[in-house]
Amino acid sequence: MTVKEALAKLRALGDEKVRKHNKKSGADDNQFGVKMGDIRNLAKEIKSDHALALELWATGNVEARLLATLIIDVKKLSMKEVEDMVKSINFVGVADWMNSYVVKEHPDKEELRKKWMKAKDPYSARAGWSLTAGRVTRDADGLDLPALLDRIEKEMPDAAPEVQWTMNTTLAQIGINFPEHRKRALAIGEKLGIYRDYPVSKGCTSPFAPIWINEMVRRQG
Repeated sequence: MTVKEALAKLRALGDEKVRKHNKKSGADDNQFGVKMGDIRNLAKEIKSDHALALELWATGNVEARLLATLIIDVKKLSMKEVEDMVKSINFVGVADWMNSYVVKEHPDKEELRKKWMKAKDPYSARAGWSLTAGRVTRDADGLDLPALLDRIEKEMPDAAPEVQWTMNTTLAQIGINFPEHRKRALAIGEKLGIYRDYPVSKGCTSPFAPIWINEMVRRQG
């Protein structure tokens, strides 16, 4: 499939409601408004196509970039290419798919994590904290959790919204997975109050850290 053919397929799948939703969430006009499920179905049709993925990413189009994250060959990407891709992001929806399907699978992810934890670019920092939250959840050996809590308490109030989200995830995961740090994580969440009034759909858990932590601990029994 050529990039022209892929874009035509995406354009045909466009939905005005999705487009408006994306716009409300911060996307620019370079989008078609395609449902996530339709993008995944197109990716299954294409399977893996590294060259096409790079061409799709270069368009800057929201759906083209989402599709690219699903068909790209992560092992063929250099660390610099991943860095450049992340820096070029301007929409959280693309950032989260990039982090989930590319960044977290890259062989240099730990080196990138350490670098991005010092980044001023908001999407690089978002990726760094996302990787750190993953480390807290699955492999916290070597992480200084008290120091992470210090940073979150000090930096999260003034962090860019894109960064606050994954910093908050790190805070919650520390509280959920480490009972010895739970009291402090809860206290930081209460003190900062970030996402306290975040609208949540019925049946979903609030991203407000104290609620999130307590609910997940309750589920763990």
